[in-house]
Amino acid sequence: MESHEIVSETEWLAARMALLEEERAFTHARDALVAKRQALPWVKVDKTYTFDTPQGPRTLAQLFGPRSQLLAYHFMLGPDWEEGCVGCSFLSDHVDGMLAHLEHHDVTYVAVSRAPLAKIEAFKRRMGWHFPWVSSYGSDFNFDYRVSFSEADRVRGKAVYNYAELDYMSDELPGISAFYRDPDDAAHTVYHTYSAYARGAEMVIGTYAMLEFTAKGRNEKADMREWVRHHDRYEESARPSSCCARERHDS
Repeated sequence: MESHEIVSETEWLAARMALLEEERAFTHARDALVAKRQALPWVKVDKTYTFDTPQGPRTLAQLFGPRSQLLAYHFMLGPDWEEGCVGCSFLSDHVDGMLAHLEHHDVTYVAVSRAPLAKIEAFKRRMGWHFPWVSSYGSDFNFDYRVSFSEADRVRGKAVYNYAELDYMSDELPGISAFYRDPDDAAHTVYHTYSAYARGAEMVIGTYAMLEFTAKGRNEKADMREWVRHHDRYEESARPSSCCARERHDS
């Protein structure tokens, strides 16, 4: 057992109640922060973006379907990549279960990558995912929303990401962008309402939330790259029991 202070139930309860007050303050502070996020001004999207989808070409406005809100997850899968980013895949493992709830609450979710649609579809089949995933190949969408970077950026060694100029890291990076479209607007005007990058979309990763209930927490010294793999590449010793594995594959 790892070295840790061992106390009586009474002492533990006192410490737990003190922490509970801090947790409540954190929850209230987060609620206030989210309210400020929703109060941000919007930007009209003047450019027409077209995406390749399994149903044929679709504009950004058409991606909304019958809903007024769109969440676009910028999934790192470049045109010449052989497979999707491990971190984006880790997040995406949590999405399918949300879809019915998001759609019922007037939100359409879609993943967007610059890889050609055939490459996206192949990786999606491998991972067993069902959420909508479209290709922005040939479009400026990823570049305009600061998640894809040019050869000029690479040569310069700098790129704008997460609202700051940073050292060049990769030709693709993750993020999530939110859009609004008034369904009664005959012009189908789309507004960009929010974008988050780097760890900004981390709350989607329910595995992290569950780990943070445990004694060891995330148990990583730097980041997820220490332990996260594509879910079909974990060693057998690290896989769930056969019944859990069967439930996962049957769901």
